[in-house]
Amino acid sequence: MKNRKTIAVMAVAIAILTTIAACGGKRQHKEKQPPVDTTLVLVTQISRCSRLYTAEMQVHKIVTHDDVLRLNGRIVGEDHRWELPFSKRKIAIPMNATMKAYIDFGRFTEQNVHRMGRKIIITLPDPRVALTSTRIDQHEIQQQVSFFRSNFTDEEMTNFERQGREAIIANVPQTGIINMARENAARILIPLIEQMGYREEDITISYRKDFDADDWHRIVERNDER
Repeated sequence: MKNRKTIAVMAVAIAILTTIAACGGKRQHKEKQPPVDTTLVLVTQISRCSRLYTAEMQVHKIVTHDDVLRLNGRIVGEDHRWELPFSKRKIAIPMNATMKAYIDFGRFTEQNVHRMGRKIIITLPDPRVALTSTRIDQHEIQQQVSFFRSNFTDEEMTNFERQGREAIIANVPQTGIINMARENAARILIPLIEQMGYREEDITISYRKDFDADDWHRIVERNDER
């Protein structure tokens, strides 16, 4: 598990360094040039980043289900349910999923930039999270089916997989992927803004708001690309 986390962190770091080069381009030698609108230049540079993926997370989940056949009846006017012997069945389905968080700078405008003398505040667009892939380890599925029951059908398995994806999506707020996406976006943007002549201590990266329960339904995408 530690090795997987290390590889994921290294991959994000490499992606960040690559993105800095792609978004910011090379440093230019200082030469006398006509005055320019630095805010407009900054907006142009940042908007070039377009959809910027800043965090990726691997999720492992085991989807479980069990059921039993029961007989319904009435005795002396009262309803009763009896569990039939040898009618239980259980299943455990291991699922691996990949989530990616990104910030879409395509609509980044001057409204996202606030300058106060030597200081500058950049308000980031809201991050979004996409569940980009899910995969079931078919060899690790475990079933326990009693003698009088049939195995789980393909339709049932598909339904369990859907439930697993929905459970992963519902748990996104607890993963911390949004904070990771914001922190990595700041690491990308600060060097870019420094190229415009600002000192790191004068740069503030802010966020429009903290998300509530209703916001999560909007920012999490269900675009599984299996």
